[in-house]
Amino acid sequence: MTNEKKLFLPTMGCGTWAWGNRLLWGYDESMDNQLQAVFDLCVSHGVTLFDTGDSYGTGKLNGRSELLLGRFTRQYQGIGKENICIATKLAAYPWRLTRQSMIRACKASAERLGRNVDLVQMHWSTANYAPWQEGALLDGLGDLYEQGLVKGVGLSNYGSKRLKQVHKKFAERGIPIATLQVQYSLLSTYPVTQLGIKEVCDELGIKLIAYSPLALGILTGKYSEQGPFPKGIRGLLFRQLLPGVRSLLACLREIAQSTDKSMSQVALNWCICKGTIPIPGAKSVEQAQDNIGALGWQLNSSEIAELDKAAAGTDKKMVQNIFQTK
Repeated sequence: MTNEKKLFLPTMGCGTWAWGNRLLWGYDESMDNQLQAVFDLCVSHGVTLFDTGDSYGTGKLNGRSELLLGRFTRQYQGIGKENICIATKLAAYPWRLTRQSMIRACKASAERLGRNVDLVQMHWSTANYAPWQEGALLDGLGDLYEQGLVKGVGLSNYGSKRLKQVHKKFAERGIPIATLQVQYSLLSTYPVTQLGIKEVCDELGIKLIAYSPLALGILTGKYSEQGPFPKGIRGLLFRQLLPGVRSLLACLREIAQSTDKSMSQVALNWCICKGTIPIPGAKSVEQAQDNIGALGWQLNSSEIAELDKAAAGTDKKMVQNIFQTK
């Protein structure tokens, strides 16, 4: 199959969950020009993977993230355009029950994007609550690849055991799994340290994508226990987590100072050193610039060991995604 050769995966990507999400990220349409600038800056600096989902965008803004990405891709004329990789996650909605429903979903995403999806991903596994639903949806993903509608197939929120089963299912059809994405950061090492997902990915030739690599912003060092806190759900979560992550943030701060980098850059570089592709979000050019500063250098082994130790010693960890399977 020639499809996968065309899939270009860079060292770091950009997550676009916030692009269209009012509820958690306070999006509104006035941000669109700034988001185009974020997109342009990322692509011109080699950050060419954009991760989205057909469920991104709240309420009436459903699909907004894909619509914006489509528009930004068309308008971008600079360096790196040929490497742009749009990765969409198709939701395992309860009403999606057939392989055809996944093909329709991907075609709807392509319509919003104004181009084919490069990497189609199963947003989550239904193994935890409706195992009977999943087979047909995975078959549909495979069909998309076989029909040449996508360049690659990926999974999201799968653990080692389930990944091996799905890999076997796809291998029987000669379909490679290009990527797996899990929540992975200094505050969420669980998929790697407890589920052993990295070893399995390496063994099967799958690239591991780290989503929420800055733990929704906690690892940026912008927020302290005294506040101010972000609005809404994130604020509630930060109030709970911050007191338990003091020592980790102190370690991050110290390494950031000694390497002359920001805390975000150190946290992202740690993910890269662990052999993953982090996909931090960015709503402003400043945030995108900060993220890009994680590229082109590497933490040394003693800095990585210090961070590993601090991560293992935190009292509080990020809440795991409810759909994450074993």
